[in-house]
Amino acid sequence: LLSCRLYCEEAKDPKRRSCQTVLAEALDIIIRSFAPILPHLAEEVFQYIPYKKDSEGVFRTGWINASSAWKKPGIEEAIEGACAMRDSFLGSISGKNALEYEVIIVIEPGLLFELMEALQAEETSSASQLNEIMMASQTTLLSELPKETPSDANIIKGTFLINLEGGDICEQSSYKVIARPIAKAKCPRCRRYLAESSSTPCPRCLQVLAAGKRST
Repeated sequence: LLSCRLYCEEAKDPKRRSCQTVLAEALDIIIRSFAPILPHLAEEVFQYIPYKKDSEGVFRTGWINASSAWKKPGIEEAIEGACAMRDSFLGSISGKNALEYEVIIVIEPGLLFELMEALQAEETSSASQLNEIMMASQTTLLSELPKETPSDANIIKGTFLINLEGGDICEQSSYKVIARPIAKAKCPRCRRYLAESSSTPCPRCLQVLAAGKRST
């Protein structure tokens, strides 16, 4: 997930920059966490952080001070729900390359569907947070099974318990996951199966490459 955002997106794309921000915050917290027991290592790592403007040292800049902005209501449950669906998907393809598939997630309207919509606003996407978690080439989020679903389709069913605000909001939701081999070629840049041919980048990568040329 991280490598896709860092490598595939344009340098100044918000998705790539937000990924860098998360990595920077995580590194800062890790350094301060082990500083009391590994002070020399913590100080050395701290001094080599390229984006730090101060040079006072890890012990003079205070303890862990994570912003409350990171505690977004519902995001933990959304990620856990998506991971549960990803496990269902990966279990259904028996160790095969997940990128060779597109995933269809079917959830009845309700809280779980709304949480998944926070990760993927579009019905079908290859670049959403939900698709990155699913590890597929493309993910489709629906509220009912497609009419063209074959009768012998391998439909994986599961449930997920949503627990919000300390238990004040509880909802058991069911979902269905369908994995279908994707009928496109492997993109030579992002490795997802979204290209028209194996020698041509997919539409998203072509757009990123074109933007890069314009900015140089």
